[in-house]
Amino acid sequence: MGFTLCSSSELSYPSLEGLRNAQANPVASKSFTRAGGYIKKHYFLSSYSDARKLVISSHLFPGHLEGSFMGKKRQVEPRKKLEFVRTLLIDNYDSYTYNIYQELSVINGVPPVVVRNDELTWKDICCLLYEDGAFDNIVISPGPGSPTCPADIGVCRQLLLECWDIPILGVCLGHQALGYAHGAQIIHASEPIHGRLSEIEHNGCNLFANIPSGRNSRFKVVRYHSLVIDAESLPKELIPIAWTASDDTLSFLETQKFDAIPDAYESESQKANFDSFSAKNGSYWGHVNGTKSRKVVMGIRHATWPHYGVQGDAYASLSSKLVLASMQVPHATGLFGAVHRGRQSVKKADFRVNGEACSSGQFMRGANQRNLGFLDMVNILPPSLGAKFLRLKWRKFGHLASEVGGARNIFTELFGKNKAENTFWLDSSSTEKGRARFSFMGGKGGDLWKQLTFRLSEQSDTAGERGHLLIEDTKGFTCSKILEEGFFEYLNKELLSLCHEEKDYEGLPFDFYGGFIGYIGYNLKVECGAASNAHKSTTPDACFFFADNLVVIDHHTNDVYVLSLQEGNTTKTQWLDDTEKKLVSLKGSATRQLHERISKPVANSPHEAGFLSEKSQKQYVSDVEKCLEYIKDGESYELCLTTQFRKFIGEVDPLRLYLHLREKNPAPYASWLNFSKENLCICSSSPERFLRLDRNGILEAKPIKGTIARGTTPEEDERLKLQLQYSEKDQAENLMIVDLLRNDLGRVCEPGTVHVPHLMEVESYATVHTMVSTIRGKKQSNVSAVECVKAAFPGGSMTGAPKLRSMELLDSIESCSRGIYSGSIGFFSYNQTFDLNIVIRTVVIHENEATIGAGGAIVALSDPEKEYEEMVLKTRAPANAVMEF
Repeated sequence: MGFTLCSSSELSYPSLEGLRNAQANPVASKSFTRAGGYIKKHYFLSSYSDARKLVISSHLFPGHLEGSFMGKKRQVEPRKKLEFVRTLLIDNYDSYTYNIYQELSVINGVPPVVVRNDELTWKDICCLLYEDGAFDNIVISPGPGSPTCPADIGVCRQLLLECWDIPILGVCLGHQALGYAHGAQIIHASEPIHGRLSEIEHNGCNLFANIPSGRNSRFKVVRYHSLVIDAESLPKELIPIAWTASDDTLSFLETQKFDAIPDAYESESQKANFDSFSAKNGSYWGHVNGTKSRKVVMGIRHATWPHYGVQGDAYASLSSKLVLASMQVPHATGLFGAVHRGRQSVKKADFRVNGEACSSGQFMRGANQRNLGFLDMVNILPPSLGAKFLRLKWRKFGHLASEVGGARNIFTELFGKNKAENTFWLDSSSTEKGRARFSFMGGKGGDLWKQLTFRLSEQSDTAGERGHLLIEDTKGFTCSKILEEGFFEYLNKELLSLCHEEKDYEGLPFDFYGGFIGYIGYNLKVECGAASNAHKSTTPDACFFFADNLVVIDHHTNDVYVLSLQEGNTTKTQWLDDTEKKLVSLKGSATRQLHERISKPVANSPHEAGFLSEKSQKQYVSDVEKCLEYIKDGESYELCLTTQFRKFIGEVDPLRLYLHLREKNPAPYASWLNFSKENLCICSSSPERFLRLDRNGILEAKPIKGTIARGTTPEEDERLKLQLQYSEKDQAENLMIVDLLRNDLGRVCEPGTVHVPHLMEVESYATVHTMVSTIRGKKQSNVSAVECVKAAFPGGSMTGAPKLRSMELLDSIESCSRGIYSGSIGFFSYNQTFDLNIVIRTVVIHENEATIGAGGAIVALSDPEKEYEEMVLKTRAPANAVMEF
């Protein structure tokens, strides 16, 4: 299938947004000024002459292109389909790249090789493309920033100017880079459009074969952009092939069938769309209901080279399928006749990756590892570490939970003595509608129990993080280690050193049988790709118990399980026996239910509850406005801005505070952690799951984006719920984070398995309605549990998108460390399963001070004052719990 060619005189397209006028807001050719100097690397691309010299001379290409074939028909030999297609995917540090990676893996038959735009030199890439013939085509990913900034696109501009014979598809930033590379201007859109849908028209070229066009065609795309190509500045070699059909944008729920394509699509309807455009004074204007309408360029192609650009992410994968169908043969496209894609090699050249020489064969063999470039973990047990063989013993007590007063009574009676020191409780205190099913609790246990306390070092904000780990065993002995490879690497090796027999936990309906339980602080983002931490946490950056004895409650069946984990074959059952006796005694006594009484009026804000804010309302609103400026300039699509509230509380009973919090604000991923030696207690009523990996290898994320207060009457409550459900702003927030989580899971999941079974469902809690989505995928067999977490941490709902750039921007705006807030609490089981929450709606009590973090996602549709109100709303439940004690 060759591309249909037409001369520029044959094209009829509407006047597009970006027409030069006094109100146009061009993005200057100079680079943006970066906040806080957070971009460490700068790239200066050489100037290009009009001749656009090729790196590889034309004699290397038999039958090279002679002249332009624009508007001419050319007979080409039938094209032979390859068994697989080799794609080089250039990552512009975006959080959509691995969505494209997943699609290409399925389409191509082999996964693409992902290389960041500054990872290889131009010489390295030339060796791959021209000497080794390692790739059939190139896809350039979306990304933050602007193509006018060399640091934002790295080597992409040179690829677009010099690889004239190689099929290239640019998506979003890649689309804009294609225009900019050939002289088009990049300007601000009249309005940033992120996570919102538009109807699209196209010119009917083969790229869009059988794809509907125009208004009411059911072909809509999700748009992520603040910048656009100035249509009037397009040079003659660039031809627009797609544009928005109208000025209107739609929320997702307004068009749930946006990705459906009719079975039958008649060319007459396409022709009718073009007839709706007419020329006036040399410009083309789209007429919608008789009114003139500006349009936005959504797709372009080069007149004679196989280079294409598309702006909308939702149809990027669709377009990539169509473009790749024309890229997968030795002849680049119908345009090039005998121009061979399989370049003749002069010699088998070596090239360098990160300064180390290697051949293209080595490069390709290592592609899968580099596609997990956020990781350097080795899934091989170091000989010095030594393996531990664990055996699990357990007992089940049917329907016992309700007979002994429920989870609260079991925890307080078994683990609540002595101020509940060194105890944990992963507490599914809200189990309605199947949100959560199991609670896990325990305390300082048997021979295997230990506590890990990790703090990043002062130099941890550089690549290759370093930190200090303190380990305390069950007898109180401590030792310290300097972790040169970071905490995640240490935890990964610890878990990989644990051996077990699956038959030990056959019959158990849950996935945690013992292992590490605790929290990961937000600052561990520096081990997951973030460049730095602007603020040091006052609390440890990670704290975990190794839990060898625990009690589990099944809230669906009211069953209670007691589990004991021991090393090697042993007959010891002392802890199981003692715990069984305690449970039986609870059953025989009149179990007491403690109902706390509210001693003070409910506060409407943390300030009324006596908390001091890190930022005033005026400053927070100003920070929201700063976020909106970054979004307008294309630096981010969504920024989760946060702040902290603090209150000195002195000597209080933190467990009593937590019990009150769980009663007033029950949540499916609530938790209690007490690290006594750190004088640290965590009281969390989180409604949000970060990530779970079950025993079947299924990864699941459940991000929350979109929150509104409950109503005071049933009628008002239902109205507010519907208001959230149909809010275009909240839908855009949620959709962008869903795409981000799809990307993060796509890095570690089998191709084609990442999917969204539940999108934008509203869940109701004691004080708020929230909008929740569910993303799932099948983990790759060669990826460990810790690697899965590292691929997605911190949770995208607490950062924004693209994640790396957004975290850097937020570090420059926020005035203090988030600490534990925005991190994750949960478990890593010894059998490579885990379940982690997002730390929100949480009171952290450290050294007699209570802190509450809160924030919200800033998007192009955000209103600064309303963002402040939503942020305050999220503090009410935890702030009131503190105030009442």
